[in-house]
Amino acid sequence: MSNVDFSLPGERRCETPEQTQQLAQELGAHLKAGDVVILDGPLGAGKTTFTQGLAQGMQVKGRVTSPTFVIAREHRSKIGGPSLVHVDAYRLFGEGEQTEVDAVGALDSLDLDTELEDAVVVAEWGGGLVERIAARYLKITIDRTTANLEDPESEARIISWRWV
Repeated sequence: MSNVDFSLPGERRCETPEQTQQLAQELGAHLKAGDVVILDGPLGAGKTTFTQGLAQGMQVKGRVTSPTFVIAREHRSKIGGPSLVHVDAYRLFGEGEQTEVDAVGALDSLDLDTELEDAVVVAEWGGGLVERIAARYLKITIDRTTANLEDPESEARIISWRWV
């Protein structure tokens, strides 16, 4: 797999979950403390699979699983880099309208051991959250529908990214 310049908008078709993880691993190796990543895609699109690759690239401890039941999970670095904070924003906020104070307060209420500016925050279902906690973020969109319409047996995802 070639090196990708994640500072520019881009897109890649990943045929397998392993390719999805490889792309995310490449991104994870370039993330730094204070970065915020929003994962957008429908249920089953591969957001947690993508986060598993990010964790590999960041070289953090612990098994990455969906944060749905715990709302947020923190993974500390094995190499002295930033921690990975993996958040299920939908469960954190629900469907209601939130204010900036609510967003920051809700994240603070998680009682994480790491300050958010010292970590990489990855939020599944994070649209609407990140605008209230970060001036700049990387939006990753995982499209499972397009490939599935072409071939219902396909596991492919079209993954696009851009800094907002």
